[in-house]
Amino acid sequence: MSDVALLRAHVAGDPDAFATLVRRHRDRLWAVALRTLGDREEAADAVQDALISAFRAADRFRGDSAVTTWLHRIVVNACLDRVRRAQARPTTELPDVDVAAPEIDTDTALDVTAALGRLPADQRIALVLVDMQGLAVADVADMLGVPIGTVKSRCARGRARLAVMLGYLRNPDAPTGVSSEGGPKPSTTSERGDRP
Repeated sequence: MSDVALLRAHVAGDPDAFATLVRRHRDRLWAVALRTLGDREEAADAVQDALISAFRAADRFRGDSAVTTWLHRIVVNACLDRVRRAQARPTTELPDVDVAAPEIDTDTALDVTAALGRLPADQRIALVLVDMQGLAVADVADMLGVPIGTVKSRCARGRARLAVMLGYLRNPDAPTGVSSEGGPKPSTTSERGDRP
């Protein structure tokens, strides 16, 4: 069944249709939330909130866009709500301690994730959707309710900031890592350098 058919079946009372739709798109929705929020628990809560909203609002789906675009929009809005709440009530984060989890991220992936987390939310969301999820700029503009040019400029500004923060990945002689302030960590070599 197509996504639209599944959504219509859900609205008509099919108890399994929405679950099938969720299974079909859950990995991409999860990836958007995780990359947008940078925290597994927050991302899980955002996806759960979004899916509850989608479940309840399925009868209001107008069909102006693809069902997957509609679902992504709901997830992005749930993530934005969490970002706004976090900014209104800042908290101190406790360090993650999970000794049982195997290491799957490389240092580079961790640095990229940290740098991405330091971008303003609007730029981070645009980059996650366009560059990481491969969605069309027009679809992202529709999801976010902004003009196409706004999505393009957010992506361009976000890429420029990431290039500064992660420039050392292209230039091994540059300072390494991302500091807690969002800039590169100081290099371990002297300013004059140890190389000829």
